[in-house]
Amino acid sequence: MGLITGLCSFLYHLPQIYKWLLKPYYIMSFFMTVAFMVVRKAPGLCEHLATQREDGNSCDFDWRELEILMFLTAIVMMKNRRATFVMTCKPPLYMGPEYIKYFSDKTIDEELQRDSRVTWIVEFFANWSSDCQSFAPVFAELSLKYNCAGLRFGKVDIGRYGEVSEKYRVSTSPLAKQLPSLILFQGGREIIRRPMVDNKARAVSWLFSEENIIREFNLNELFQKSKKLNKSRGLKEEDQNGIPPEEGSDELQTESDNPQQPTESKKDQ
Repeated sequence: MGLITGLCSFLYHLPQIYKWLLKPYYIMSFFMTVAFMVVRKAPGLCEHLATQREDGNSCDFDWRELEILMFLTAIVMMKNRRATFVMTCKPPLYMGPEYIKYFSDKTIDEELQRDSRVTWIVEFFANWSSDCQSFAPVFAELSLKYNCAGLRFGKVDIGRYGEVSEKYRVSTSPLAKQLPSLILFQGGREIIRRPMVDNKARAVSWLFSEENIIREFNLNELFQKSKKLNKSRGLKEEDQNGIPPEEGSDELQTESDNPQQPTESKKDQ
C-alpha cells in the first residue's frame, strides 16, 4: 500500500519535477557529473587518459578514482540524506523583480516597530545557503502579489548580521536546518514562524512552497484587511483636509507606500 501511495504521489508531482529539473544549472550539473565517467568509458577517448591500473587498461577506473568517487558519494549522503548520487551546482542568485525591503542589524527593529498597523513577513536567510537561493524566487513572487501599505515583505542576511540571528533565535548552523526562516510580525511582535523549532533547536520539516506559505500565514485574509486599511487612511485624510477624493487616489497611496527598490542593494549584500 505504501509503495502504491508513493508511486501515485510521484506521478502526480511529475510535471513539477520536470519543470524543476529542466533549469539550466541542474542540466549543467548533470552533465558535469557524468562527464568524466563517460570519457573514461568512451572508445577512442579513454585510450589517451592516464591510469594507475597494473594491467594498463585506461578504459576502466583505477583504485584511486574509485576511492574518490566513494568518498564524494559519502559526503553528499551525509550532507543531505535525501540527496542522490548526483553532484549538483548551486542555483544562481535571483535578480528578478520584487517588492522586498532589505534590513540591516541597525534598521530591522526600527522598521518592525514603526507602525503597529503594518504586518511584516520577514525572511531570515544566508547567501551561502542553497535552500535560501532556491526559495528567493518564491518569496519575490509572493511580494509582487501581496505587498501593500499594511502588508510588507522584508529580508535580512543573518549570515552577515550575527546579532540579528541571536536576537530572533534563528540558527545559521547547517545541522539546525533553520534556513530559510519566515517570521510574521505585527506591532514588532512575532506571531508565526516557519519552520517551527523543536526542543533540540532543530527545525521541523516544512515545505517552502507558495501554497503552504499562503495557507499558513493567511496571506489572502491579511491582504484584504490591508486594503481596508488603505481606504480608511484615505478617508481620514479627506476628512482632515476637506478635499474630495481624486480618482485613483488609493492606487497612488499604495504606490507611495510600496518601496520600489530596497534600501540596501543586492550587489552590496
